[in-house]
Amino acid sequence: MDYPITPAVRFLRERKIDFTPHLYDYVKHGGTRESAKQLGVDEHAVIKTLVFETNGKKPLIVLMHGDREVSTKNLARHIGLKTVEPATAERATKWTGYQFGGTSPFGTRMQMPVYVERTIFDLNKIYINGGKRGFLVEIDPDDLRSLNVSEVDVAI
Repeated sequence: MDYPITPAVRFLRERKIDFTPHLYDYVKHGGTRESAKQLGVDEHAVIKTLVFETNGKKPLIVLMHGDREVSTKNLARHIGLKTVEPATAERATKWTGYQFGGTSPFGTRMQMPVYVERTIFDLNKIYINGGKRGFLVEIDPDDLRSLNVSEVDVAI
């Protein structure tokens, strides 16, 4: 299969992390529901890469099940801050180096803390953005630990 060689793919290759590439037709505002439908997989196993910022304007990434939302109140409480809010598309692109809709936690432009919903590690395999719209990589969830992640319980 011919797939894009993104900073995320380079990151996975450098760390010898096995992955299976999956291309699908990107649909604006389709999100994880659309990619799961096109790939014929459970949306719970499609992982969203969400960029947030602290009240001190510091970036962080949260990895969440496609069929769940992030409780910003619980996230802020977990990391000992007053507030956390989603970053604008422009700021997220600046910090990660990825276009909105194609954000991967791997190979980001800037190092930032990565928080993973704890139950993601209960899955056999996950589908996560490979650094381009319409491109997911299938990996073992334990491979997320290459990012130096912190586990959280912030799903709604």
